[in-house]
Amino acid sequence: MEKIEGLKIGKKLNEGKTKEVYELLDSPGQVLIKSKDQITAGNAARKDQMVGKAAISTKTTVSVFKLLQDAGIKTAFEKQCGETAFVAANCHMIPIEWVCRRVATGSFLKRNPGVKEGFKFLPPKMEMFLKDDANNDPQWSEEQVIEARFNCGGLQIERCEVDIMNRSTLAVFEILEKAWATQDCTLVDMKVEFGVCAGTKEILLADVIDNDSWRLWPSGDRSLQKDKQVYRDLKEVTPEALQIVKRNFEWVADKVQNLLVTKTSVRVVVIMGSRSDLGHSQKIKQACANYGIPCELRISSAHKATDETLKIKAEYEGDGVHTVFVAVAGRSNGLGPVLSGNSTCPVINCPPISADWGAEDIWSSLRMPSGLGCSTVLFPEAAALFAAQIFGQFDHLVWAKLRANILSTWISLKQADKQLRNQ
Repeated sequence: MEKIEGLKIGKKLNEGKTKEVYELLDSPGQVLIKSKDQITAGNAARKDQMVGKAAISTKTTVSVFKLLQDAGIKTAFEKQCGETAFVAANCHMIPIEWVCRRVATGSFLKRNPGVKEGFKFLPPKMEMFLKDDANNDPQWSEEQVIEARFNCGGLQIERCEVDIMNRSTLAVFEILEKAWATQDCTLVDMKVEFGVCAGTKEILLADVIDNDSWRLWPSGDRSLQKDKQVYRDLKEVTPEALQIVKRNFEWVADKVQNLLVTKTSVRVVVIMGSRSDLGHSQKIKQACANYGIPCELRISSAHKATDETLKIKAEYEGDGVHTVFVAVAGRSNGLGPVLSGNSTCPVINCPPISADWGAEDIWSSLRMPSGLGCSTVLFPEAAALFAAQIFGQFDHLVWAKLRANILSTWISLKQADKQLRNQ
């Protein structure tokens, strides 16, 4: 195969129904994944050439992986190469498709007679399917996956690994569900695959996530579906019908670009009582950066310059930017109560507690006059987290980082427990 953007392409390692995988001679730890202009259904019982599909699918996949990586989800994706290919970490694929469902439809209804289409799963329904075309990808239980004792790239797939993939699938689905909701689209269900990184031996979200991977219903209306189900439902494949399918794929590829940005503007404004609180306040700013939240630092004393404190507050009201104030004041905290009593913005107290008088000083942040609603946390990281949780209710990108952080913490605990038990 010829060079692509300076990459030296080696032999074909694998070929599926819609993509090819090539080795990279100059990067042994990476591979090139190239999409094909082919659309299939029913394990390729139906297949057609759809000119332009490779570029459309790659555009979708790359955008989805960028969204997930920016949130903090570990994926195999590295970079896009041309219109129809991307570089990824070389992974030993785990032969299981993980499916997450929010709404009952499709094959689930056939396998579960009596359940009506549209039944909503709370929490989302998780299913696993063995990748076995000859047997139409049979559904498997967690126990079957564990007992199969897959060894992928030197990693034995046991209970710990199955749980990690289960939790990761749910997090990926929820992040994308939240993102698609900003476009008034219901993510009905989706499938993902995982691989074991040849270099690090860690489990990564791998393969592709494109319009073959999910069901999307604009406005929650099945009749408006934009995914591959439209192709599956065709009674006859004609050039005109394929054009409709292609336009749907193009619509999704264009819309998915919108998932990478947010229409809302947010910020945290830290007001400290004196310059001696700067170190504490800078830690809050650094923690906010982890969630992609801009943070400004100001100095004002509510006791000694009340009018100036209220002027600073007013600078951040009325410009349409969602704001959370963080009050950093030691000894007697007047900042938090003054801000809370004179603003509709959320206020978080984060006092720099001293060893000598901390037990006494904290009460000025905890015991508020009636009518005030400022909360109190002790650690800078907690102040940033609380602000992120507030913004995450209407900013899907902040919410995605929060959700990925929850997953990362859970995986770390799970792996630490496994290591301890194996000692």
